[in-house]
Amino acid sequence: LPVKALSELPDQARQTWELIKAGGPFPERQDGTVFGNREGLLPDHEPGYYREYTVPTPDSPDRGPRRLVTGQSDELYYTPDHYRSFVVVDPNR
Repeated sequence: LPVKALSELPDQARQTWELIKAGGPFPERQDGTVFGNREGLLPDHEPGYYREYTVPTPDSPDRGPRRLVTGQSDELYYTPDHYRSFVVVDPNR
């Protein structure tokens, strides 16, 4: 997967990352729930390995398509299109 700096993503992604690091509170009840990787686009791991978080989409009437997905080994992924594609996120850049 391609790698992108957190600073290259929408500002809302950085704000969501700050909430993840702080342990919440999260705006959506689904935030922090298990991401199943049913699409098979992320590395294969045991069920429960990944968690997903909403990246707010301005003017969206619902949660929108953007998410951050974390892995148990400090991996961070971003999808702008509701799991159709992902990039690895470098949160230090």
